Formats: sequence, structure tokens, C-alpha cells
Amino acid sequence: MNKIFKVGLIGCGHIAETYFRAHKYFNNFKIIKCADINSEAAKKCAKRYNIENLPVNNLLKDKNIEIILNLTPPKAHFQIAKKSLLNGKHVYSEKPLSINLFEGKELLKISQKKKLYLGNAPDTFLGGGNQKSKELLENKIIGKVNLGNAIFAFPGVQSYHPNPEPWFAKKEGGPVIDMGPYYLTALVNLLGPAKEVKAASLMKGASFRTIGIGPKKGKKIKVECPTTYFTTIVFKNNSIIRLTLSFDVIAHQRNHIELYGTKGSMIVPDPNMFGGSVFVCKKLGSPWKEFKTTKMPLGRINIRTQSSRANESPTNANYRGVGLAEMAYCIENKKIHRCNGEVSVHVLDLIQSTMISAKTNKPIKMSTTCKIPKHFSQKEIKKILK
Repeated sequence: MNKIFKVGLIGCGHIAETYFRAHKYFNNFKIIKCADINSEAAKKCAKRYNIENLPVNNLLKDKNIEIILNLTPPKAHFQIAKKSLLNGKHVYSEKPLSINLFEGKELLKISQKKKLYLGNAPDTFLGGGNQKSKELLENKIIGKVNLGNAIFAFPGVQSYHPNPEPWFAKKEGGPVIDMGPYYLTALVNLLGPAKEVKAASLMKGASFRTIGIGPKKGKKIKVECPTTYFTTIVFKNNSIIRLTLSFDVIAHQRNHIELYGTKGSMIVPDPNMFGGSVFVCKKLGSPWKEFKTTKMPLGRINIRTQSSRANESPTNANYRGVGLAEMAYCIENKKIHRCNGEVSVHVLDLIQSTMISAKTNKPIKMSTTCKIPKHFSQKEIKKILK
């Protein structure tokens, strides 16, 4: 039987509900206390989930807390994660790890020095869709991957988030920071580390966006950053992937990743989701073979409500929180977790390099690397599921 880790949540905003829902699925962590710089938000969260709320600094120093779950806005990720580590806590943060690479490297250095675990979302690559794709690629079903293409595009985060301002801010905004981590982490999991990025960006949408939901519905916010990026990534295995990330598209039908190998092509399902079928075609004109994931532990449909995201099925698999559970299991068993700091820093390097390349119109070489996360076996997954 797994140890149940005591978790303190900092940041009681939009995403917090997702992690409380994860208690339904995973057996080795429990959120027992919460904090927020907005004391009313913390009180509301505590009342809703019947837990204790504390001031942020008190929670960071609480001796009963073993892991800090950092759900603050992106610009606060670094400071909360750093304080967590310095207070002797393992920490798992929402994406991105930080808003610049220097800070990300500092967090990794501190965690390694203090022998603490540094974890970071996204954890969607642990789901059935990406793991089935990884299994097939490792079995060389399409040979060596030479090329690929991926697109994320929709009207913008303001359409579904009640507090979208950070994603349009000058230094911390844009689709490459908001949605880039899902695609980049999935690609690193499948293909390994990257070695170079060349990107372009533009601002094609409105200079102001209107918040679509929540108490600030109807409020206009200024757009201070590029809202579309076109990125070419060269991986160390010499695969070349073209990635488009945009807040300027009303609708499309290609949220998936396409990989083109020497023996065939593969469609990897939407990396922002956990499930979805993998499709493989090995001969021109032949039908695509479907590999379903609905019977996999992290591919089973568990959501039956229509998402606000364009092109998302009304039924889906959503197991957000598995990254935290997998990290807790690895802490207990002294293993390397998959949503680890090394991978997260490399993804942050990709994000920052994309933004710099787009601004300077020059290719950028990666200054970091990482080991490819190991395949997440069904046997391992079942150990952390209820």
C-alpha cells in the first residue's frame, strides 16, 4: 500500500478544482491545506473542500506538509517553487516551470543540491494517447521519424479562462507559454531532446481581447505579446518538426501531432488530452489502422461534458494530477519521476528559444538537454490508481 503524501496547495484559482478531482483517481496524495495571496479565495477553497487555509508563508513552513502544489499564475511559479524547496518541501508546479530559463535552471540546481523532487505539468503525456504512441514508436512501427507537423490553434484563452490576463502580457504571455508546454513535452517524450529552434511570430488578432466567462465577463484586456508562432524544431535524433501555436484561429480540425517516418506515418492524439486513438498508415492509399486507448487506465473516458475548447470531443479522458501522483510514488520508491525538473527545464529552454528566435529572426541552439522519460507501464499506473 502506498504512502499518502500530505500536500499543501498554493494558488486557489481556476485550475485548483482539477487537482481536488484527482483525489477520485489516485491513492497516494491528499491536499490537506491551502493558501493564496487573496485570502478570500483561500477561505472559499478551504470551505468548499473542508480543509484548512493558511497564509502563504505559514503553509510553506508547515512541518506537516511534504509536497507543495504550486498553482499560482506563471510569473509567481519561480518564487513559490524556490521558497518551497528552501523550506525542505518537494514541489509540483503548473506549467510553465518559470517564465525564463535562468530561473528554471536555478530551481533545478536547488532541488538537486537539497535532494528534493521538482515536478512540473503538463502530465498529459502520461496518458493513454501519448504512451501508446511511444510504445509504437519504440517498436519502430513507422521506422525512423524524419519529419512531423503539429498545430494548436483556437480563438484565445480569454474564451474559457476567467483570469486570462497573464497569457496576453508582454513577458509571460502568448500561446507558446500557454499551450506550447503540452506539445513540446509530448514531442520530447516521443523523440527526445531538441538541439535547435527557428521561429517566427505575429499578432494577427485584435489588439484587445474580451473575457468570455466569470465575474469579469465583457472586460477588454490589452494584447501585449505575439498571438501566433510558427516554429521549426530540430531534434538531436535529426527529426524535424513544424509546430504552429495560435490564439488567432476560430476553428480547425488538427489538434493532433503527425509524425512521418521511413516506414509510415502516425497521428498522435491531442497532447492536451489523455486519451484518443493513435492512427498509423504504412502504405500510400492504404487505410489508417486505429489503436484505441479507451481500455488503458489513463485512456478511459471519464468526462462526459462538452469542453469550451474547439474540436474537443464531448467525451474525454482527463486524469490531470497523475504527474503529482507519479512523483509521490517515485519519492517513496526512490525512482526518477517522469514530469521531472530536467525535462521541464528543457521544455522551458524550447519555449524561451522559440520566443527569442521569433524576435531576432535567428536560429537558437538549445543550452540544455534531458533524458527521454521512460515508458509509463500499465503495471506502474495501476499502483497509483484507486
